[in-house]
Amino acid sequence: MDHQLLRSTFAVVERRAEHAVTFFYSHLFRHNPGVRELFPEDMLPQRDRLLAALTHVVTHLEDPGLAAYLGQLGRDHRRFLASPALYAAVGQSLVAAFAHAAGAAWTIEAEKAWTEAYGHVADLMLAGADAAAGAGEPAWWDADVVRHARYGDDLAVLTLRPRRPLPYLPGQYVSVSSLRVPRVWRTYSLADAPRPDGTVELHVSRVAGGAMSTALVEETGPGEVLRLSAPGGGLVARTPPGGLRTYICGGTGWAPVRALLAEAAGAEPGLEGRLFVVARSREYLYAREAAELLKERLPGLNVTYITAAPRQRKDRATERLLQALRACVRWSAHDVYLAGPPAFVAEVAEVLEELGTDPARIHHDTLPPVGRFTTRPSTAAERLLSPPAPLWHDPEARAPRARSRGTSFGP
Repeated sequence: MDHQLLRSTFAVVERRAEHAVTFFYSHLFRHNPGVRELFPEDMLPQRDRLLAALTHVVTHLEDPGLAAYLGQLGRDHRRFLASPALYAAVGQSLVAAFAHAAGAAWTIEAEKAWTEAYGHVADLMLAGADAAAGAGEPAWWDADVVRHARYGDDLAVLTLRPRRPLPYLPGQYVSVSSLRVPRVWRTYSLADAPRPDGTVELHVSRVAGGAMSTALVEETGPGEVLRLSAPGGGLVARTPPGGLRTYICGGTGWAPVRALLAEAAGAEPGLEGRLFVVARSREYLYAREAAELLKERLPGLNVTYITAAPRQRKDRATERLLQALRACVRWSAHDVYLAGPPAFVAEVAEVLEELGTDPARIHHDTLPPVGRFTTRPSTAAERLLSPPAPLWHDPEARAPRARSRGTSFGP
């Protein structure tokens, strides 16, 4: 494959990314009418995932891990019922969209390079899907909802019992689908190390306008069935026994951190470390009871709870966390496990590096770019004058270090 040609043509297409992606799906559905029913009604998140996957492939052409990434992507696409015929149709529409968006930059050589590259990508994805099927892995796991607990207006914890064992590591997440929101999959973290009764907890924060999170928080109840993808994610235990640790979580980032702490409590009760639990206000500090129980099992764990002060902006909780982190010492000796909203993770990770933490010892799922927080707007006027840069990528489109959640070429 001509990597330089692939990159140069993609750079042209990327400047018209929204137009190219719209053309791609229009072409795909027009020439393959039966394919439309495999996709959700709301295609905007889907367009983000397509661009995220393309960007990842083009920027990792020489990466030895690309083949594993694509194999995992193919494995994940089994839940969309992606067939070899769908892969072929996607390839035809992708090349057509690139040709349309690239204009004069599209040449016979470029078309040949992209046709060859996509064929290689499809082969690796199909091989990953075949390997998962050959190992007896289901396309998804059906899970019964056995409990639904609300915390405030926007947060819920669902206890699920998968109908067959779900092989996951503490700290991982799954994609979730519900019949209430057909053909939509969204990613949520699991809490607790694997339980003897086989149940898992799903922590969900309702997003304004988010159909899936709204359905899970406000409408889903015991007795319903959800579908779970194969677990994924890179936020798993990496520290050798005896190593110092700091755990930092914001919002439902408590779920994977709780899982990691529960695992540590069973394997290493003498752990020495610190835990920072951050919530936007006191009513959303739902983690406190479970954190106190874990502290009883981990007496060497120092726990700090942080919320915004009454009548203060909700983002002041992050500011108070950063102040607390700057008051701590020996950051170079700690492994840090970090979970929460993408912007929160990016900001905290940057400050941890400034405080002397080795970047290789800051563990979190890889996130879409959210910009550098070299200065933090502190007033409404500053935030109006310097708003965050708009994101192409879906904030949920985390591409984990170890394995992929499944950012998607297809449905």
